Amino acid sequence: MNAARLLTRALTIALIALAPTPVFAQAWPAKPVRIIVPYPAGGTSDILARTVSIKLSELWGQSVIVENKPGANGNVGAEFVAKSPADGYTVLLADVGAIAISPSVYTKLGYDPNQDFSPVTMVAYSPHILAVNPSVPVKSVQELIAYSKAQNGKMNYAASSVGSAPHLAGIDFANRTGTQWAYIPYKGGAQAITDVVGGQADVLFNGMLATYPHVKSGKLKILAVSSAKRVPAIPDVPTVAESGVTGFETGSWQGVLAPPNTPAPVVAKMNADLIKVLQDPETRDKLAAQGAEVRTLTPEAMKAFIKDETGRWAKVVKDGGVKVE
Repeated sequence: MNAARLLTRALTIALIALAPTPVFAQAWPAKPVRIIVPYPAGGTSDILARTVSIKLSELWGQSVIVENKPGANGNVGAEFVAKSPADGYTVLLADVGAIAISPSVYTKLGYDPNQDFSPVTMVAYSPHILAVNPSVPVKSVQELIAYSKAQNGKMNYAASSVGSAPHLAGIDFANRTGTQWAYIPYKGGAQAITDVVGGQADVLFNGMLATYPHVKSGKLKILAVSSAKRVPAIPDVPTVAESGVTGFETGSWQGVLAPPNTPAPVVAKMNADLIKVLQDPETRDKLAAQGAEVRTLTPEAMKAFIKDETGRWAKVVKDGGVKVE
């Protein structure tokens, strides 16, 4: 092989080595990453985002910033991420409401959860807590049902946005038990909790992660949890189903999604690192103590899960007659 051919071969190998495609994934993240939470601060999604952001920042050596963009039951923040650059530096941490319920509730939605995101992973599942203001004179689910009926629709139910999972949980419970509540919508779970604590509303279903601290402080009275089985962190609290409302089960799951067409290597790295952070014993035990169960999925499994959940909630919304123009 002559000198010219040797030089050409050497240059070709050098150019291949410098090709940008494989380097992109290895270099990410090369700058701060934003986690968009489409709800006000203090709710379940916000707590989870701030919990993982600290660990991810340590792992990546980059700032991980949690930014709240509330509005329209999470739709404002979700649409923002759906239309963000597909570079992995802006991602969404949202719950079942914005991802799986909104398509059936809103007649006009600026994004399609099944088409306009690159799913990364599920993060956690948190059952709802059925709680009341301490002044409400009930100590059990059955007493709440009887008292609600006696009030003839005068009790106020704090709903964290119309069409949210907690809102639909209240509708499902009322339909199953024949109770009537006046539904008061809020911009998020934190505000709904605040008004029940303050006595402006009487009752709510809300994610355990955000609600249980107020139970422990005595500001809310817990009656039951909405999971199929009792929560290990509070074994003395019955489920709604075992309290006489057979088959009742609700809760909120949270997941991370990136903008559509985010490079697969970046999604894969984000998935692996999120799972690493969530499976860290300190993080997992901290969330479990507050009633949140860490659940993770591959990007492919997350995509299939969202499709299934969208169909499941479409039936619940239709049966409940919930619609927002």
